[in-house]
Formats: sequence, structure tokens, C-alpha cells
Amino acid sequence: MPQQTLIRVTPDLFSVDKEYRSVASDHQDGALVFFVGKVRDMNLGQAVNRLTLEHYPGMTERVLGDLAQEARGRFAVNHITIIHRVGTFSLGEEIVLVVVSAAHRHAAFMAAEFIMDILKSQAPFWKREETEKGTQWLSPTPQDLIAPQKWREKGTSS
Repeated sequence: MPQQTLIRVTPDLFSVDKEYRSVASDHQDGALVFFVGKVRDMNLGQAVNRLTLEHYPGMTERVLGDLAQEARGRFAVNHITIIHRVGTFSLGEEIVLVVVSAAHRHAAFMAAEFIMDILKSQAPFWKREETEKGTQWLSPTPQDLIAPQKWREKGTSS
């Protein structure tokens, strides 16, 4: 099966099982790595009630596509899926899914980590949390801003 990339930004729920089945049918890959990000109940020491994610339509998909292409150039991977939801979410709801398949686990793990590190700091998403103290727009955390630096230092690897 040829290399595939799926990018989707949507308010709709995604199915981890469905995405697994679509990638697992490719028998050239021995490794499938899935990352699912969801709304947690606490952030920056405050209880979170809801989270709203907004994005820049068109630009967001392009940035995610470029990110997948860069991951593919750095790591020996075959399939990349990035699904990111937008809208307002309750605690525990799934927000983002990254799926990477490769012949070997190291490349799949590295590519998934690379995608999430860059996505968190550079993709045009805006987060607004509703907490017991009110509503606040969030900026990337210092950790989110530092994480991409390791990839500039490491360069290309697989």
C-alpha cells in the first residue's frame, strides 16, 4: 500500500477503532502508534469545566499537511493521520488523534511525538477554557514552546 496522509479538522467525533481498522489493513507495517488528546479536568492549577477550540480554516489544514510531510521526510513512516476537532467540549472528550504507521516502532513513535510537539506550538488553533474563575484564552505553555527545539537539534532521524 502506498504512503497515505489523512488530515481532517472537524467538529465531529472520530472513532479510534475505525481509524485503527483503516490503517491496520496495511500489512507492510509492524508498528501503529496512536495518540489521543482529550479534555482534562485541571489546567494550570484550576478546575476546567469546558474547552473551546477555534481555528483558521484552510490555513490549519495546510499547516497540518505540511507537518505530516515534514514528519514523513524525517522518519521512515507509511501512514499519517491527523484529526483535530474544533468546537466546545466537555471533560473527557477526545480532541486530537494522531496515527502513524511504520515498518518499525522507533520511527512510528518518533514521528508521532514530532507531530504532537510541533502541532502544540505551531498549528493555528486557539483554546479557551471555562473554569470556576471565569473564561480565559490559553497560550502555548513554556514546555510546548521548548519541545520543538529538540527536533531542530536532532535534525532528521528514523
